[in-house]
Amino acid sequence: MTRTPAPTDPSAPAPVTVPGPTTVPGPTAEPGFSPPATAPTHATAPESDTGPQIDAEPGATSRATATTGPDPEIGTVTGPGPGPGPDVWEGLVTSALLGTDRRPPPGGERGPGTAAALLDAAAAETVRRRAGLRAARAARRPEPAPKDPRPPLPAPAARRLTALLADRPGAAGSGRRGSAPDLMELLPQWLATANARGFAAPPQALPALLDAARGRTDLRPAALRFAGPRALWLARLNPDWRFALRATPGGGTALPGAEATERVRGLWDEGLFAERVALLASLRARDPAGARELLASTWATERAEDRLMFLDSLRTGLAAADEPFLEQALADRSRNVRATAAELLSALPHSALAARMAARAATCVSPDRTLTPPAIAVEAPHECDAGMERDGVVAKPPAGRGERSWWFGQLVEAAPLATWPARLAGRTAEEIVALPVSDGWRNELHAAWCRAAVRQRDGVWARALLGAPTAPEAGGPGAVSLAERAKLLGTLSAGERAEWVAGFIATHGLSEAFQLLGMCGVPWATPLGRAVVDALNIARDAGSYPWSFSGVMGLAERCLDPSEAGRLDGLLAIPDEPEDASPGAGGYWAEAFQRLVTTLRLRAAMAGELGAGS
Repeated sequence: MTRTPAPTDPSAPAPVTVPGPTTVPGPTAEPGFSPPATAPTHATAPESDTGPQIDAEPGATSRATATTGPDPEIGTVTGPGPGPGPDVWEGLVTSALLGTDRRPPPGGERGPGTAAALLDAAAAETVRRRAGLRAARAARRPEPAPKDPRPPLPAPAARRLTALLADRPGAAGSGRRGSAPDLMELLPQWLATANARGFAAPPQALPALLDAARGRTDLRPAALRFAGPRALWLARLNPDWRFALRATPGGGTALPGAEATERVRGLWDEGLFAERVALLASLRARDPAGARELLASTWATERAEDRLMFLDSLRTGLAAADEPFLEQALADRSRNVRATAAELLSALPHSALAARMAARAATCVSPDRTLTPPAIAVEAPHECDAGMERDGVVAKPPAGRGERSWWFGQLVEAAPLATWPARLAGRTAEEIVALPVSDGWRNELHAAWCRAAVRQRDGVWARALLGAPTAPEAGGPGAVSLAERAKLLGTLSAGERAEWVAGFIATHGLSEAFQLLGMCGVPWATPLGRAVVDALNIARDAGSYPWSFSGVMGLAERCLDPSEAGRLDGLLAIPDEPEDASPGAGGYWAEAFQRLVTTLRLRAAMAGELGAGS
């Protein structure tokens, strides 16, 4: 390509030459590599004296690189001429702003054709600037994507996946959701089923799947598992998807096996923080001792905030073998690290810390035999000594909390629950929870026992503290809040949870059951599903404010067994509204039940599509 000289007559229009193909001489092509034969006919960035450098990342798709001179590897490339100089465009802009009478364009003179010459020169310079990116050697082509050995997704399920990924939430601020299902909320369940049946993701769906996982962190584990190795291959080419590499130990490769210890060591020593956290978590899941030894090897040189995150990974597979390392962490410089180490040790009932805490707590709680029937006497600690602080007791209470009750709660929470039957005359957990507590310490003591039951995963104490779901008081004998009850339910089996929550709803309704429902397995067991539907029907017939139950309705759409759809057909009609009902409540209830039925049938169809190829 040759450059057309600038016109000598400033009043004449400047000829414009559009750059055409230019042959690029270069060395012999590498195996599997084809250098570009022609320069591009368009550019993505303007040329300047400094020449913006656009580097091609290894493994990325080919891209041009701007240069300002000959490349010793590819030879000299003749590009668009620089024109009168690097300041031509600025001169033209200045002339346009000030006027050609005051400032003629570069190389021009005042006269009747100056304005037209300015426009022609600006047009020519615009083309030159747009064509100013010079050709360069193409980057090495990426290696082919790895094959996915899993069976392909059935065609109907693939079409369904496309629809789920294409769905977008409705306009913000809309007061009603309408009767159409929320497809995006069904995607997690669809992914779980597809993963359980071992299907591979369609290649054409991977970009949308990665975009969805990028926007929703709760989707990432299931989405990346379903996407498979090809998604990691794509993530290396697109910075927007680099989260997939961070979420996978080894920077997007499978966790190295025992024969590749050096690779594990290299990633642990040189990897990014997120990569190291993922590596430690995955190693802990398959080799708890190896993960602990890896962490111990660099523990003294880690930052406090990093030590805290790494220590938290030991919750997986926590065992007595972790006690020596955790005991050392009790002397850590960071208070948060010490507290986490103490919490983990207290979850080991036979640890030395648990024994120390049991001895301290036993001095605070004793049977009071002066009362009839017997009661529990509480004497909270009067000071927080250095030994207590070393064992994780935080000395300074939060605002509004008394020091003694704060220390007392921490001691009881960390003591093994087996301490109390021996301390309280061999009584069972239910009998101990039923005992009165003197001097107003009942709520504090029971709340600490709740936390201990959750930490130690003790179902016997959890049942005792939950009490009967049909008890007159929704709180039961020992639970102090909905959050505590939900955590206690987490220690029980899925069937027992569903049964307890169904009894709770039948007695107390749905107003306090939302957090409890979130602890139940999906799909809901039949008794629980029917209890929820019956409670919704009762609320509808009573003319209750319908939007108060939108959260429960949303859960029912995702968690109710699809086989229950037939039982809901009778609830689709708009009911007669009582005089004291909220205006328009009947129409809202009918719309909500229509959406629920439609969603349940859609879930049944999705399950059938995924089962067709299994």
